[in-house]
Amino acid sequence: MNVDERGPAGSAPAPDRVDLKDRVQRIGMIARWQPVHLGHAPVLRGLCDRAELALIGIGSANRHNARSPFTLEETGDMIRLVLAGRENYRLVPVPDLDDGPRWRLMVLDLLGALDLFVTDNPYVASLLSGDYRLMRPVALVADEDKVPIDGTLVRREMARGDGWRELVPAEVAEYILGQGLDERFRREFGLQTLALDAAISGGV
Repeated sequence: MNVDERGPAGSAPAPDRVDLKDRVQRIGMIARWQPVHLGHAPVLRGLCDRAELALIGIGSANRHNARSPFTLEETGDMIRLVLAGRENYRLVPVPDLDDGPRWRLMVLDLLGALDLFVTDNPYVASLLSGDYRLMRPVALVADEDKVPIDGTLVRREMARGDGWRELVPAEVAEYILGQGLDERFRREFGLQTLALDAAISGGV
């Protein structure tokens, strides 16, 4: 997914040209992390490894639906499990406002000045390209650590049964099972998730 990686006028070159070994002071990223999966884990660690402080936004923090089935606290717990041993990050709840310009102003207030903002969302990139230097998440991860998994796949497998376990870090799977979150997800959103998947696939 291509995003606009231009920085503000007069800024340094686009971040994809920056030596990835260089550390910055402050880096930020906003995602839903629903749930934290094997594709997320190296990105989260890369955020912390790349900066003195990583501001990790938990997006859609005010939503509870099929795409955001886990609470803010549960999502935060999963992130903390994956980042065990690292302390140079802060979790930032970021609600949806259904208003792009207002959301942009809120993000600038919540995250403040950043050296880099990481996103793979073209709309988010278009909103923030004039405020932050942008980088795609893949630029934080070594080729051998990249895992082609997304949250939609994990939630679909969770709706079907137990196939999701191999798609998330072991500590996250243990947490989800221990809290019964997979059963709750199937009860609340399982049928909706499968119906949407069937509709997208042309099955209905």
